[in-house]
Parts: sequence; C-alpha cells; structure tokens
Amino acid sequence: MTDMASLMEDRAAANADASDQRKPVDWDSADMSRSIKKRYAAERRFKTYGLTAIMLALAALVLLGYSIISKGYSAFVQTYVQIELTFDPAVIDPDGTRDPAVLGRANYDGLIKDALRARFPDVTSRSEKRKLYGIISSGASYDLREQVLDKPSLIGQTRKLWLISGDDFDMLNKGYISADTQEASRRLDDDEIGWFQTLQSANAIEKRFHTRFFTNGDSREPELAGIWGAAVGSFYTLIVTLLLSFPIGVAAAIYLEEFAPKNRLTQIIEVNINNLAAVPSIVFGLLGLELYLNVMHLPRSAPVVGGLTLALMTLPTIIIASRAAIKAVPPSIRQAALGLGASPVQTVSHHVLPLAMPGILTGTIIGMAQALGETAPLLMIGMVAFIVDIPGSAMDAATVLPVQIYLWADSPERAFVEKTSAAIMVLLAFLILMNGLAVFLRKKFERKW
Repeated sequence: MTDMASLMEDRAAANADASDQRKPVDWDSADMSRSIKKRYAAERRFKTYGLTAIMLALAALVLLGYSIISKGYSAFVQTYVQIELTFDPAVIDPDGTRDPAVLGRANYDGLIKDALRARFPDVTSRSEKRKLYGIISSGASYDLREQVLDKPSLIGQTRKLWLISGDDFDMLNKGYISADTQEASRRLDDDEIGWFQTLQSANAIEKRFHTRFFTNGDSREPELAGIWGAAVGSFYTLIVTLLLSFPIGVAAAIYLEEFAPKNRLTQIIEVNINNLAAVPSIVFGLLGLELYLNVMHLPRSAPVVGGLTLALMTLPTIIIASRAAIKAVPPSIRQAALGLGASPVQTVSHHVLPLAMPGILTGTIIGMAQALGETAPLLMIGMVAFIVDIPGSAMDAATVLPVQIYLWADSPERAFVEKTSAAIMVLLAFLILMNGLAVFLRKKFERKW
C-alpha cells in the first residue's frame, strides 16, 4: 500500500508539472520582453558581423585590383619615336642584287644610329652617343629588316619612321621617371631628358597600343617582352592535363560510386583521394621531377612534362567533383533504367552520366583553372627557363603564364613591373573566364529534382 501510495503521488506531481508546462505563455510579461529583445539584438549583431566580413573582403579585393591595374594598365601602350632615316643602299645592298639573304644581314642598327646622330649633331663623345642610342630600342633594327624584306623598293629612300623607344625613355614618357627628381636618383641624366624633351616639342613622341605584348615571347628588353610564348605554353600544358586527368578522373569516380564494393580497400582509396586533394602542389612537382625527368627522361621544360605533373595534381579534384555529381542523381533514375532491362553499364552511360555531366564539367573546369594558376610544380620540373621562341608543340621548351610572371617580378628594370601587373591582369581574366564558364554550364544544364 505504501508503494502504491508513493506511485500515485509521483504521478500526481508529474501531472501537475505537465499542467504547469501547458499553461499559456504570457507574451506581455517583462521577462518575455527582455528575452525577445536579447534575441533580436543577437540577430542584429550576427547580421552586422556578416556584413562587416563581406565589406572587408570586398575592400581587400578592390584594393588588390586597384594595385594591379594601376601598375599594369600602362603596359598596354608603348612609346614610339619618329626619326628621319635613310635606307642607304651601300649599307643594305651594296651589290644591288636584292638578294634576301644579303638584305637580312645588313646593319640596320647602324642606320638607326646614323639617323640619331643626324638628329642631334651636337652629340660627339662616345659616352654621349651610347646614351643617345638608348632612345630607340635594340629591337627596332629587326623591324627595319622586316620592312626592307617585305618591300625592297625602300632601299635608297629617306623616310620618317616611327620606331619603338627604349624602356627607360618609355618610363619617362609614362611618368614613372620624373625630370624633377635629382639626377643621381634617376636612370636618365639631364642630357637624355633634354633630348627626349626636344623630340616631344617636335611632336616626334607618341604612345601606341602595345601589340608586341600580346604577340612576342620573352625578352631581356622590357619593351620587346610579351606573353604570347607563355600563353602558348600554358595552352599546351592545359591540353595535356585535360586529356589525361578528365577521362581518368571521371572513370575513377564512376567506378568508385557505381561499381566498387563497399569494403575496407575502397574506403582506404577514398580517404587517400581526399587527402591527395589537400597535398601541397610542390609535392607533385617533386614527384614529376623524379618520375618524368629522372626516370622517364622526358624533355625538360616541355609542356608535356608540365601537363603530366599537373594532371596528378588535378585528378583528386576531378574525382571528388565527379563523385558528388554522380551521387546527386536520384536513385529512382537508376531503378527505372534497371527495371526496364538496362544493364548496370547502360544505366550509368545512358542515364546517370548525362545527368551528372554538368557537375562533372564544372568540377573539371575549376580543376583546370587551379592548374592554370600553379607555379610551384612547374618550377620543380624546369619550366622556369628563359624561353624566347614560341613553342610549336608540347615537346618544345616553354614556360607558362604564372612562371612568366614570377620571372618578370624578379627583374630589376622598372618597366618589368608594369609587365608583371599586366600579365597578372591577363591571367586573372582567363581564370574569371574559366570560372564563369563553369557557372554557365551548371546553370544551363543543371536539373532540379
């Protein structure tokens, strides 16, 4: 009886507590008002923190963009100097044969020097002449040779020509070298600035769009250096990377997601793939150095080696993205295909893979964009070499855009600073384009389930 009585009392107490809990909430009470105010204040603080973080990120992005653009936009124009030049037949074609081999070996640099001395007859000492010759770039002689080879009728004529200026005078014209600075603190002395101002007063100085920046390879002279060689090297490297990493990565993702048995071995493989995606890129460079250069003896600095190395680095990213896209396809698609008599391979190839392809392509493009911006692995396999010629195939020596930026950033000339920033702008444009393509493909082909 005692136990029964205590049990009844416990039940009565529990019912009383439950009835207390079921009492209506007094929303107008002071305690409830304070609680609501605290929650609203906490929500406002959370929103403020989020907006502050976004604004700081945008401010940092704007600051970075301004820093790059302000230093690099001037690289897209180049200073040209007009001089009156005589195509002396005694220098260009002394025998009058018009033989292209003879015309190609002529001393066009001497013609430019003669024109400069004629323009400034007061310059007589050897040291002053050397400074005077710096007004015109050393690459201008190659332009003259091409003009004569294309049009031999120029021989014997006197023409006013616009020739590309040297890098220091280009910096002076763009305002990076100031005439107000003390002579000892600038690269051009008072005489050189005076000659340049003389040409300016005669309207013999102008800026033009710098097409060489997009058509030339690398050069020791900043005014002649361009990104085309590095761009072609990046193209060949990414082609090799894509041809290797895309089919292998997609095939591995299909097997692991659709056909692999769920056992310890596949779990170990999945864990290692996820770990490889976080491995520093320079480790893949060391692997490529040992495997492709020291063991397989492939050509050093070739895009094929860079593509093979970047394919190893890109594979985990493509596999993970492809598996996520395949997993996102509803199981009902597979069940319907199997129910209608399709084999597992037909189910994957005809139904699952087409529906997962937008996500697969998105992951692949993001992986390729990551590969495009990599530098460390390519430095390890020798793609840091100074390459002037434009590569003709994936087996030729080449460099890539990030490595070209690295090389220019290490150069002492002030003109290479703007080249570096301009190359960064081009690289960022490619990366934005590739990421925009990934977003476009996802939005265009993505299906809502």
